[in-house]
Amino acid sequence: MAAACARSLCKVGRTISESPAARRTGTMSYLLGSTGACGSRRAYGTGGSGFRSVLLSSVRGAATGRGGRVLSCAFLLGGGLGLYQTVKYSVQQHLAEEERKSSSGGLKLTLYQYKTCPFCSKVRAFLDYHGLPYEVVEVNPVMRQEIKWSAYRKVPILMVDGEVQLNDSSVIISSLKTYLISKEKSVPDILRCYPELKSKNDSGKEVTEYFNKYWVMLSEAEITTLYPEKGMQKEEMKWRQWADDWLVHLVSPNVYRTTGEALASFDYIVREGKFGTYEGFFAKYVGAAAMFIISKRLKSRHNLQDDVRQDLYKAVNDWVAAIGKKRKFMGGDKPNLADLAVFGVLRVMEGLQAFDDMMENTKVKYWYRRMERATANHEGQN
Repeated sequence: MAAACARSLCKVGRTISESPAARRTGTMSYLLGSTGACGSRRAYGTGGSGFRSVLLSSVRGAATGRGGRVLSCAFLLGGGLGLYQTVKYSVQQHLAEEERKSSSGGLKLTLYQYKTCPFCSKVRAFLDYHGLPYEVVEVNPVMRQEIKWSAYRKVPILMVDGEVQLNDSSVIISSLKTYLISKEKSVPDILRCYPELKSKNDSGKEVTEYFNKYWVMLSEAEITTLYPEKGMQKEEMKWRQWADDWLVHLVSPNVYRTTGEALASFDYIVREGKFGTYEGFFAKYVGAAAMFIISKRLKSRHNLQDDVRQDLYKAVNDWVAAIGKKRKFMGGDKPNLADLAVFGVLRVMEGLQAFDDMMENTKVKYWYRRMERATANHEGQN
């Protein structure tokens, strides 16, 4: 639209300047001061051929008098400025798009999630730390219409370039880390390294598991660069699996520990999630009661203590002890994939009593604050 208007102004300017009568009088009075026999003035829109034809016909009439040359210069100048702004805007848009592609490794990423899901939080921690731009689609946890197109009915789901679907938080993280380091491999090629295995659990429900999901698929030289010290890769894989198999199962029993905490947790879930009015009311009160009961079953299933806070404290302190006093992160001076996984799981409790108790009664605070800064500042972008 801006370019069309600018071209029209330039055309007007040329029409005036090329007219033999442009050097004669009466131009400005015709356009601005005088009216025709009908004595009326009309305002026209700025788009379409009607505007251009009316404007050009007016200018031809204006060219019969003095001042036409001045007017032509004004139109040419206006058209030139308009073209300059249009080109400038186009270049800025192009550079912004190139920067987005460069920072994301050329990938367009869309994350389908529940904001309060620890597995989704793990993926966001990875994307944020590495400075990868991504769009978020918040999924309604009741109807799940946003992912009805997918046979995989869980979150997180990460769509790459609108075509390649990545499932399972650990597979998403491992495959993207591989892609960022080994640029010659495409995402579909990398995804073949994490084959699906469908089976049935003890209750007869079909479950999907993925081979190699804690492995980053690199060459020997790339592995040596990423893990310069012996044992670093195995340590990272061990604690990533620990976050999935143990730490994540401590969240629900702790945030739904009492009826009051269960209500507070579901108030947070409804506030941050995507619920309709009635769905939110139902989720807050009925869901809180249900999860309070379920949390007791989870406590029994995972052999937790009567005071589940003690299991949370022990787990977090075990993590801090594994990092040790000489390292800022498990990855050394920079977070590795285990740091990002543990941080992502713990972060979903922020704003709840369980999180405040954890920060007060364990040694995790300083590591956690360093992780907050690292992800917020996209320190892994380079």
